[in-house]
Amino acid sequence: MELIRGLNVPIIRYPGGNFVSGYDWKDGIGPVNERPRRLDLAWRTVEPNLMGMNEFAMWAKAAGSEVMWAINLGTQGVEDARQIIEYANHPGGSYWSDLRIKHGFEKPHRIKTWCLGNEMDGPWQIGQKTADEYGRAAAEAAKAMRWVDPDIELVACGSSFLGMPTFAEWEASVLEHTYEHVDYLSLHQYYGNAEQDTATFLARSLQMDQFIDSVTAICDYVKAKKRSKKTMKLSFDEWNVWFHTLDSDKHIQPWQIAPAQLEDIYTMEDALVVGCMIISLLKHSDRVGMACLAQLVNVIAPIMTETGGAAWVQTIYYPFMHASLYGRGNALIPLIHSPKYDTKEITDVPFLEAIAVHNETNNEVTIFAVNRSLTDRLSLQLDLRSFGTAALIEHLVLEHENLKVVNTAKTQAVTPHAGGDARVEDRCVAASLSSASWNVIRLKII
Repeated sequence: MELIRGLNVPIIRYPGGNFVSGYDWKDGIGPVNERPRRLDLAWRTVEPNLMGMNEFAMWAKAAGSEVMWAINLGTQGVEDARQIIEYANHPGGSYWSDLRIKHGFEKPHRIKTWCLGNEMDGPWQIGQKTADEYGRAAAEAAKAMRWVDPDIELVACGSSFLGMPTFAEWEASVLEHTYEHVDYLSLHQYYGNAEQDTATFLARSLQMDQFIDSVTAICDYVKAKKRSKKTMKLSFDEWNVWFHTLDSDKHIQPWQIAPAQLEDIYTMEDALVVGCMIISLLKHSDRVGMACLAQLVNVIAPIMTETGGAAWVQTIYYPFMHASLYGRGNALIPLIHSPKYDTKEITDVPFLEAIAVHNETNNEVTIFAVNRSLTDRLSLQLDLRSFGTAALIEHLVLEHENLKVVNTAKTQAVTPHAGGDARVEDRCVAASLSSASWNVIRLKII
């Protein structure tokens, strides 16, 4: 919990994920010792339902986070959506709200953000739907939920990832049904380096940029077609590096309770990719209103635990922490002039990936920067004249000579240090960025 609080996570999506398409939320309420065990077909495990809505709401509050709850639109539908919002958010005086009170929670949870299903275009999903089938179901669920609680915000499912054969057509069709009923459209994307092509791996965030730009264009097309006054926001509610355990997980024996699945151990180069993805999200923060790193603990996560033992942080913990702590405010799109390189898949990749954030409340400007070069330092110069006088707070650097090095419970090989050489001269910032490094340059505006 201490490590989670250290990330300052504003919102946490639960209960998934592929799991939610076969999940009956009513299995997770009431006395714990009376709850059923169910087969989770998504991950071929046994779900004992020890953690339900009430427990998770309490846990999220303790973690300092809001809840983003995903409802089941795979095997469930409108009636289930109506019931769950009544149980969670209605003050009392009705069957489901009174049942919550009977379970020991007099005050409603006031969950604001709700996902209308998960990856409903995927053949791996229980209850997979066509775009029109899903769009109709999501629109009707949204209507019923808003009639119970008009103050909620809703997320409709976009394509499961950029490579889906129905991408773009899916988004357009779903929005035809849901545009005036929802506030966000979701995006999901994971990257990996199974081919051990680090140069290409570090360039993947350019594809993330393209993905976001494409979905934004589709949303604006539907807005124009419907003559709508509303601008659709995006919820990038699954993103991360994920590939290390794809082969080994195939051999896990099914129908266990909480087996060690998807427990990727992240390298230094994974942290750089996560940093680049964070920069992409910040660059698009005018339209990306939410973005959820998937996931938080043990499963493709920045935090790992050992049963009965230690909790420790992975390499990817640090870029997320830095962005969460210092990336608050107004994103400033920098005009970047950088040397570039080509890979076998992606061309014109800038060695410098960067974004600046202005926190007017604290009078601070923070620059997040990645040097993609695997061999050379990169000279960085920033023009700050529009801010007047600035003073350096610190220059944090995450780097390691071995890009395949990992952190473990015993050895934290990859941790940030404050030894960067950034300096302020004549209303400019100058720094030398180490090869293959994540950098956080913090400035105080005087």
